[in-house]
Order: sequence, then C-alpha cells, then structure tokens
Amino acid sequence: MPKPSSQHVEDFLKQLDHPLKPEIEEVRKIILNTDEGLSEHIKWNAPSFLSHNDDRVTFNLHGKGFFRLVLHRGAKPKDSTDLRLYFEQEQGQELLEWSAPDRATIRFTDMEDVESKRDVLQAIIRKWLEVSG
Repeated sequence: MPKPSSQHVEDFLKQLDHPLKPEIEEVRKIILNTDEGLSEHIKWNAPSFLSHNDDRVTFNLHGKGFFRLVLHRGAKPKDSTDLRLYFEQEQGQELLEWSAPDRATIRFTDMEDVESKRDVLQAIIRKWLEVSG
C-alpha cells in the first residue's frame, strides 16, 4: 500500500481543471503503488514524486489532448550518466522519449492508453528509481 498522499497534492488535484483529470489521477495511483518509498509534492505546478527526497518523476500537464510524465534526476544531478543504456533491453523502452541522456518522458492520451501502459509503466518507474540516484 502506498504512503498516504500529501494533503497539498490532494488539494491541488481537487482544484485541477484538466480534460484528462481521471487519467492523471489513475497514473498517480499507479505510481504510488509502484514503490512504497515514494513521497509526493507539487513541482512545476503539477504532482511530483520523490525518492530519498529527490524528485524523480513529475507530471507535465501542459499538452493539448495528452499529458506527460517526466522522468528526471532532480534539480541538481551529480554527474552526466547516460541512463538510456539501462533501458535499451527493457520492455516498454519504446514508450520513453529521451530529451537528454538522463531525462525522458512518457505520453498519455486517454484512459485506454493509461490502462495499456500500466504494467510497463510500473516496470519503467522501478528501473528509473534504481538507476537514477
């Protein structure tokens, strides 16, 4: 079971006016159920998930007809590790859009898309948490 969510994130989501709000809430549940060590807060005006007090996965809610998850290494990465190498053989690696060697996004368009990516998303996030710290 995930840790209880922060009230700040709950309040943010109650106020959120987004056409894909149910999908955003479902992806949030998927993420929180991926690793019990995750916590959450608001970053970049969206929910963000922390591992060991470092941001690792953050929503980007600015698309039209879609939203993204940004997988990153926090505000100040310690080195320039190329994380793409860790995902070359992983199931679902085709979902990752790399904007930098240590920054990728995953795009979602509707609830069917969210459901079809559920298991692979959890595997990708587990791997990201393992290799991004």
